[in-house]
Order: sequence, then structure tokens, then C-alpha cells
Amino acid sequence: MIILDGKKTSNDIKNEITEIVQEMKANGEKVPHLAAVIVGNDGASLTYVGSKVRACERVGFESTMVRLPNTTSETELLKEIKQLNDNPEIDGFIVQLPLPKQIDTQKVLMAVDPDKDVDGFHPTNFGRMALDMSTFIPATPFGILELLDRYGVETQGKHTVVIGRSHIVGRPMSILMGRKGFPGNSTVTLTHSHTKNITQITSQADIIITALGVPGFLKAEMVKDDVVIIDVGITRVPDESRERGYYITGDVDFEHVSKKASYITPVPGGVGPMTIAMLLKNTLLARERHRAAAK
Repeated sequence: MIILDGKKTSNDIKNEITEIVQEMKANGEKVPHLAAVIVGNDGASLTYVGSKVRACERVGFESTMVRLPNTTSETELLKEIKQLNDNPEIDGFIVQLPLPKQIDTQKVLMAVDPDKDVDGFHPTNFGRMALDMSTFIPATPFGILELLDRYGVETQGKHTVVIGRSHIVGRPMSILMGRKGFPGNSTVTLTHSHTKNITQITSQADIIITALGVPGFLKAEMVKDDVVIIDVGITRVPDESRERGYYITGDVDFEHVSKKASYITPVPGGVGPMTIAMLLKNTLLARERHRAAAK
């Protein structure tokens, strides 16, 4: 069993990006600039955006954080997005989700310029991804592809089962794993809350990518020997016996499933760290695109 170490791999990617940015600086070029918009005071969102800002500092990117109160109207947020779209200094930006209930999330994501949509959520970018065209791939699926690639996990001709059909992970992964090329060329089954006999399906899978958010959902008896497990789930489970009052776990019963797996991602330290690394990679791609367009 080999651990797909997202922490180490994400550090490798950040080091590679740092070298490219240093070269840009040496050549007198503008370095990538990532902005993040956060509405309200959601603790998890603030932590996540803070880690994105620190990651930018580490690789030498410019970064801007736009903080708006919880009472911000949809109109006010759309005005901020327009300013970021029109600002030539900003290469890419993200709007941190979830948004307060008075704001239509879909309308906000639609308002982001697809050329600056480094989260890869805009329908234009999602459509380009589905058509195998060059685009921004959503950061978490992009991170999963990178892990499979760097560890040389064979995907061609394999049966991949995706558990969960969110627009952020499940659905894009089902498209990407079935595309031509590597990682890809696998036969994909997309499962969800209405799937019957899920154990029958998972027990035939060569690769399982689970993004349910249900702690310990995938048990050892649901998988075959030598399966590849990608656990995207991340849940805080209350536990008074621990200093923090909780522990973090994934969708997979790691202790037992890992005994049967050929490759497996841990939680934490697997897919999670890859997400921010790939957001940086998308921002670098956005900068290179803008530079090419300006020539």
C-alpha cells in the first residue's frame, strides 16, 4: 500500500512555482496576482482564505483579500466582482463559498470573467473542460489528477467509481477520468444518494473517488483488493477527549480499507493540500495567458 501524500506533492508544486516566479522577477516581468473575495465571518472560510494568502506569499505571488460584511447585498458583491474583472493587475480571483442567503451564488459565479476564474466554476470553463479544451480545471479535481499523474497510478482501461455528484468535485471528476489521455481513459460510474446496491458497484471498482462528506462511509467489505482510493471527504467529528474538541476524518474507513488498497490518500494530508497548490497553478496559467494576449 502506497500513501498518496498530498502534503509532500503540494510542497513540490509550490517549489516549482516559486522557481518560475523568481525567473519572472529576474526578467522584470509582472508576477501573478490572486485576489480572494470573502463575505461574512465564517470561520472555516476565513481559515481557508488565510491559507491561500500565505501560499501566495510563499511562492512570490501578489495577493489581495477583499473582505465584505455579512450584510453585503448581491448588487454590492457584483460591483466588487466587476472591479476585479476590469482590474488589469489581477490575474485571477475566487469568491469564497458559501455566500450569505441573500446572495444568489449562481449569479455571482456567472459574473466572474472566465479568463480570471481560477476556481474553474464558470460554465464557460466547465464546458471547455467537458470538451477536452484548454481551460481552468477546478482546483480539487486538478489536484487529484496531479496526484495520480505524479505517482504514476494507471488509469487507462480501469473502472473508476465516483461517489457524489457535486459540481465542485464529483461531476468534474467523472468527466476528467473518462477523457482521452492520462490520467483518464477509464470507464466511469457516477454514483450518488439515489444509487441502489452501491456496494455491488464499488466492489467492482479499480479506482474509487469519494466526495460525500459522510465519515467512514466506505468500508473494507465495499472494495476489492488493490483498489486505488481517493478520499475527498473532510468532516469535523466532535470528540471531547481531544484538545481541539474534534478530529478530522474522511469518507473512508482508513484503518481497514488501507489494508486492501494499492494506493490511498490520507485525511488530512491527502487531497486537501493539493487544492491550494492547484489554485496557484491556475493563477500562474492565467498570468501566462494574459501575457500572451498582451503581445
